[in-house]
Amino acid sequence: MPANTLLTAIRAHLELAPTHSVIIEPITKGASGRTIIRLKPEGYPTYIGIHYTMERADNANYLPVAEFLMDAKLNVPHVLYDNTSRCCALVEDLGDQDLLSMRDEAWEVREPFYRSAFEQLDKLFYTRPPKELEFQPAFDAEMYVWEQDYFFDQLAEIHLGMSSGETKELREHGALRRMADALGASSRHLVHRDFQSQNIIVYEGKAYLIDFQGMRRGRQEYDLASLIYDPYMNHSAEERAKLLDMWEDVTEERPLDDILTMCAIQRLMQALGAYGNLVSNKNEEWFAQHIPVAGALLRELVTGTDYAEAILPVLDLLDS
Repeated sequence: MPANTLLTAIRAHLELAPTHSVIIEPITKGASGRTIIRLKPEGYPTYIGIHYTMERADNANYLPVAEFLMDAKLNVPHVLYDNTSRCCALVEDLGDQDLLSMRDEAWEVREPFYRSAFEQLDKLFYTRPPKELEFQPAFDAEMYVWEQDYFFDQLAEIHLGMSSGETKELREHGALRRMADALGASSRHLVHRDFQSQNIIVYEGKAYLIDFQGMRRGRQEYDLASLIYDPYMNHSAEERAKLLDMWEDVTEERPLDDILTMCAIQRLMQALGAYGNLVSNKNEEWFAQHIPVAGALLRELVTGTDYAEAILPVLDLLDS
């Protein structure tokens, strides 16, 4: 059992006696396919225990990417113990407060932590990893096509019940392929890949990044769009404008509107595919509440564009 493996790990790390009290607290948020628990050994600080399998290729990347990010002085939890043969690690416990937990706070309260998160993203842009460090496959054109197919496979067909015949013409629409080709033409910089409110922890007045095992090369605008158009937060148009202004203030650059829009469309298609998979295949009903929000954001982005013919039929069925 994963919990028993992690319990053994913390006893070994701290050299605890078999009778030493260690309280285990489940952590259920997220959908990474890993077992994550909080370990509370009596008389010691708490730890986050992570147990993973190789069913998802990116899980094996967590530890080497974490070490790279720590060496680069980015804000990430420190890995305190790892045992790759048992697929487990103990990491620093930064608490439970993430950006999502602050959703109902006033903008003035949240603003410093978004700024801190953007500073981390900007720092990642200029960080150069060692040549021997392998990341997940880069965001090339075929990766973007995969995300689009994920949307049609998991949301349109499995979750909404559309037939493969109905989706064939939609997924082969020329506008989607042109978008994949345009975005896939550049993949030089590191991308977190899941830069959203649940993966940004607020700790000691700063933003810390977690769940970065899917890191790969791609467009920085993909991460930026992931946070600005985060379905979990459902930012208003006014808040999205403030975030974009903040990004420009932090980086002294503003992304091209068409690139940011394409990245947002891609990200929301990927997110909707993931939600459809989690709800329909894995009975993770918590994600169902975010499907309409993600659909509304995607509709706003594609209405009046070349992508509408390919995407709106799915969103129309979603809203019916």
